[in-house]
Amino acid sequence: MHSTILVVFLSSVFFFGTLDAAKVLFLHGSRSHASGDHEFQAGSHLLTKHINAQKKVNLQASMHHGWPADESILDEADAIVIYADGTKVIGSGWAKMDQLVKDKKIGILFMHYAVHPSVEEGEKYYLPWIGGFFKNGISVNPFWRADIKPLKDHETSRGVGPIQAVDEFYFNIELHPDSLNLGAATPTEENLHHINNIWTRAAYLAKGKTQALLWGITRPDGGRGAGFTGGHHHRNWAIDGYRQLILNTIAWIAGEKVPVAGVPTYPVTEDELNEKLDDYGDRTNRIKLPTIEDITFEPGPWMTPEEHAESRKKPKKKKK
Repeated sequence: MHSTILVVFLSSVFFFGTLDAAKVLFLHGSRSHASGDHEFQAGSHLLTKHINAQKKVNLQASMHHGWPADESILDEADAIVIYADGTKVIGSGWAKMDQLVKDKKIGILFMHYAVHPSVEEGEKYYLPWIGGFFKNGISVNPFWRADIKPLKDHETSRGVGPIQAVDEFYFNIELHPDSLNLGAATPTEENLHHINNIWTRAAYLAKGKTQALLWGITRPDGGRGAGFTGGHHHRNWAIDGYRQLILNTIAWIAGEKVPVAGVPTYPVTEDELNEKLDDYGDRTNRIKLPTIEDITFEPGPWMTPEEHAESRKKPKKKKK
């Protein structure tokens, strides 16, 4: 009896040790902003490093610029993270991604501007793939200080510390009825930094209402998807809770169990934060680690759509 138990135990250990790691592939876009914002390459690099540095979760990450010409490399992935402007990456691979979702139940995470397709693309692909999208005419993109609360008792919330960050956090996201609010925050007059180029009646009326800044869905076939509206300011990846929440989400969409303390991560240094930044010539100012000053400001006005439209007509003051 004892011998039989021992054989089964050893077999189980051997089987676990030979399991292939779940493969995460970051597809990042090209530069589109001044240094420090939309650092798709540097952000993907940082998250890839942290996934590969830990040994507790069976994950292995790599990255690729844009949509691969050889789509066969996608067949090896268990999860794909797209961090880019709009549909500039996924726009080259609608059919392939849809096939991966249906045939392989692949995990998908879209981050920041990548959650913004056309309404038609959003309804056809994003709602079933990841459970939500930035919908033209409804969703908005102001900069505000979000106190993000992870979904209690969900795997993605494990080990996540306090998150207070100023970012271009989109809200009024069009969500699938089955989606989960994995990262909630509430925009108010007090935490609005400033309204950006898009502002709607729905946004004006959303003051004080809880929003999903990170959402996720388990599809009927068992595959998982998620969307995250943050990721504009590169410095925020150095906020431990902010980074932890996304690392946990990546493990979750890849089908890996998130440990009780979360996917292991480590404090980001200023040197690491400045790795793989897009080259904007002679950049004299390094990106600094987040400070309390980043989230301390005089709130901007919560305008009506009419006031916002009028403010957009005024000529901008030239910087001295």
